[in-house]
Amino acid sequence: MSDSPTPIIVGTRGSELALVQATTTEAALAAAFPGKKILRKVIKTTGDRRTDVALAEVAKAEGTFDKGVFIKEIEDALDTGEIDIAVHSLKDLPTVLQDRYVLAAVLERAPVRDVLIMREAGGMSALPVGATVGTSSVRRAKQIEWLRPDVTVIDLRGNVPTRLRKLAEDEKYDAILLAEAGLVRLGYITESDKAEMAVGIPGLFVTRLQENEFFPAAGQGAIGLEVRAGDASSRVFAEAISHRDTWLRITAEREFLRLLDGGCHTPVGIFSSISGTEIFLKARVFPEAGGTPKSGEARGTDPITLALELFNSLS
Repeated sequence: MSDSPTPIIVGTRGSELALVQATTTEAALAAAFPGKKILRKVIKTTGDRRTDVALAEVAKAEGTFDKGVFIKEIEDALDTGEIDIAVHSLKDLPTVLQDRYVLAAVLERAPVRDVLIMREAGGMSALPVGATVGTSSVRRAKQIEWLRPDVTVIDLRGNVPTRLRKLAEDEKYDAILLAEAGLVRLGYITESDKAEMAVGIPGLFVTRLQENEFFPAAGQGAIGLEVRAGDASSRVFAEAISHRDTWLRITAEREFLRLLDGGCHTPVGIFSSISGTEIFLKARVFPEAGGTPKSGEARGTDPITLALELFNSLS
């Protein structure tokens, strides 16, 4: 198959992070299929064009879910055959895809934690009373408001470099919340458990929030590869570079969201780990109207069964 003259066309958003993820995908494909030509098509999505208002407002105008504004045009390109494999931050994909698409593979997962970035060291305990925290994620907003009811959360849009610059230059933010995976992939921090300063932007301190205290999103840190449901050859290419343990974990996480019928609407934090054949899941589900979240945990070997056990354990 690697000798076929037909190229594999990879589709991606054009943000710095999306391009790094596309490069990682292309490198994995090139290693698995030496000599196969791999092309890239950069696609501008509605979410990339509209950074002036909150995601929820953009989604409402477009008639889609919040993160759907980052995938619609890419899926359109799959439909028309302009691309063969769509590369996504997995947490941007809806829990249940339309029948004509399939999540074929995931690459090995990066760190899953959220990080708190401030202009001083100390992390959550150093946040002043009444601090203003920027994020575009409802899940992050709900969790930090629950852990620190005194803080004020305000919307923060833009790609990772833009958000970091806003914190460094705009005093209306005392801190911002971002995903550790994106910061590692872009070289702003190292893969470490220690607090550190962001590389290239002086005066910003990064503190990792442990995932058993500040729960990440389902699929956070994973790169998902989406193909047309009937495109057997593209599916073979994608599956060849999939990472087994990551696949098992994200399957359990996404199935739990499906059972909740949460997708990207309900504020849900969930994290998983795998040891040998055993998967551990823990989740925190926030009521949309506010109040105390439900939580639960479960262990098992089958990701679908495990998700149901976790769902039934919520209390």
